[in-house]
Amino acid sequence: MINHLITKLYETNHLEKEELAYLIQNCDENVFEKISSLALKTRLKVYGKDVYLRALLEFTNYCKNSCCYCGIRKENRKVTRYRLTGEQIRNCCQYAYANGYRTLVLQGGEDDYFTTEKLSGIIIEIKRTCPDAAVTLSIGERDRKAYEALFEAGTDRFLLRHETTSRCVYTKLHPGMSFESRIKCLKDLKAIGFQTGAGFIVGLDEGTPDRLAEELFFLKELEADMVGIGPLVPHPETPLANYERGSVKTTLLMMALTRLLLPGTLIPISTALNTIADNGWQRGLQAGANVLMPVITPVDTRKNYEIYKDKQNVDCVKLERIKAKIKNSGFKVDMERGDSKYFTGVRT
Repeated sequence: MINHLITKLYETNHLEKEELAYLIQNCDENVFEKISSLALKTRLKVYGKDVYLRALLEFTNYCKNSCCYCGIRKENRKVTRYRLTGEQIRNCCQYAYANGYRTLVLQGGEDDYFTTEKLSGIIIEIKRTCPDAAVTLSIGERDRKAYEALFEAGTDRFLLRHETTSRCVYTKLHPGMSFESRIKCLKDLKAIGFQTGAGFIVGLDEGTPDRLAEELFFLKELEADMVGIGPLVPHPETPLANYERGSVKTTLLMMALTRLLLPGTLIPISTALNTIADNGWQRGLQAGANVLMPVITPVDTRKNYEIYKDKQNVDCVKLERIKAKIKNSGFKVDMERGDSKYFTGVRT
């Protein structure tokens, strides 16, 4: 039965929800190795050996939200807050562009200081000075009109992890936020024409096979262009301080199953996985991932982007070493745009 399901998943890129749950429930070490092997085989078939490098700029750690697992939640008074200026953001992006990056990722808390007008102006200037680069935003929830304006300004991709498909868990861990709003934002982003990324946190809820299958099924139905999956890393200044860390093995399994369900999606290796797992990003590549995001946040501020403690970034300062490790692992460095295979190449 297990071998049949694995073969079916590999050959058709589909399983019913109940079949996914059964596979997850019965995933011993042998099954894990088979799934990972086929995920890697699928990734090589669709994307080859290319590992896409993205320049990640964490431009603000202010956030208006109170997510119970996040170290930059507004109630945390022990984190030093910062905002980069528009000029700093542009300079960082131009530095990354000059060093070969053709995808620039701007990530921050939900900071209303950066209005749609301000962000649009920054995006327009980045696109003017880095003309063939893709720009990705990861700034949380905005209304559809704001998303449309940011798309019009030239933003190519948008990352918005849904975190969990459990309405109950989402509501409990995101005070003042709405599960329905989160899902609407993802649908709006897809409809507007962004390459749209979603994803979830392993260990945020009870993590039963049925729950994990729900997460994967949601990503399949969304046909996400990018999927970010990382383990929970509890921050000491949050309500989840005493929670257990998310499972590394389960995280890798979810990445591998995502590759099999969505062969054309882009799967980055999260900093959370790299933080708590030995050789985290190398293991992620073997499980079907194909994106790494070296951090270009200025050195004097990057330590304060404290989603969790002791964050192990893929540091841009060590870029040549990263390239060497990728090559030594049997993969190929690719710093071009590296669009999702689900992307038509046409901005509507």
